[in-house]
Amino acid sequence: MIDLEKLVRPNILKLKPYTSARSQHLNGLLLDANENAFGSVIEDDNLELNRYPDPTQIKLRQSIGDYLNINQDSIFCGVGSDEIIELLIRIFCEPGKDKAAIFEPTYGMYKVVCDIQGVDTKSFELDNNFQINVDQFLIQELESIKIIFICSPNNPTANFINKKDIIHLSEKINGIVVIDQAYIDFFDERELLDEINNHSNIVLLRTFSKAWGLAGARFGFAVADSFIVKLLMNIKSPYNINKLTENIVLRSLKKIDRKNDILVKIKIERDYLTEELRSINGIKNVYTSDANFILFKVDNADKIHEKLINKGIIIRNRSNQLNLEGCLRVTVGTHEQNQKFIKELRAVL
Repeated sequence: MIDLEKLVRPNILKLKPYTSARSQHLNGLLLDANENAFGSVIEDDNLELNRYPDPTQIKLRQSIGDYLNINQDSIFCGVGSDEIIELLIRIFCEPGKDKAAIFEPTYGMYKVVCDIQGVDTKSFELDNNFQINVDQFLIQELESIKIIFICSPNNPTANFINKKDIIHLSEKINGIVVIDQAYIDFFDERELLDEINNHSNIVLLRTFSKAWGLAGARFGFAVADSFIVKLLMNIKSPYNINKLTENIVLRSLKKIDRKNDILVKIKIERDYLTEELRSINGIKNVYTSDANFILFKVDNADKIHEKLINKGIIIRNRSNQLNLEGCLRVTVGTHEQNQKFIKELRAVL
């Protein structure tokens, strides 16, 4: 069993976390936090916006735990997944000394956040099927690598990463394995959840931005060993989740049937888009998707991308990423949006 404490930066272990007023008292005659006792200019008695939110995120963690059938002590809530990525690097990576590993092509924020914090990244190529070549990775010099980022389903390639490979990595590396599962609802919601108890160095990142349709709320959460969650709670800003976001997320967790209905519609449209793209002359490859977007390959990607923009069709050009020359990425839209996209794409091709 890996010793998590030995992976943590010494200053983080010694840190005495800031104690906010609401971390001690949420109820009573609250005259301790210099809040506006006369109320907010926004009159909503249910939210009490004149009071600071719960820094311990109790209701959110309990509700997410109930939904996923996991212990709330294994849940940490953040401002999107990006905040949690940044906090994990702070906890485990000594700037100028430790390194992070990424498997490309993948989500660009892992490297950006590492660069901001002065942590070098080592890049490894995914194979021709956009999977991790575990044996090749493990023969590298890995001593300085403290954290690995794996996006599954991967952005921008849209495929899931083999579960057995992830487990194998977590057992072989003396570091933290972070699995970014932003698109997991489109694949298998329970993927790797049950492994947290068996592999204390695995951290799962999830978001309400995609399947739940709450991108504007900026809410994500991590599922991890309770020791890691405690460290995240210690170093986060005191009131990182505001009451408006908390309220929206709690409301959404009561609308699971609606979320599932939307998921079905997205998957139907994903199949429709895939079939249509594969029928268009000039498209060289359409990659199988386990997410809510599709990667496809064309000649002259830059030119086609620009022509679509001129027609008001906005997709992402991913042709500048490793091994993605000529690749464009389209998000699954409504049926009407998808029809319009296909029509305009046929025209420019």
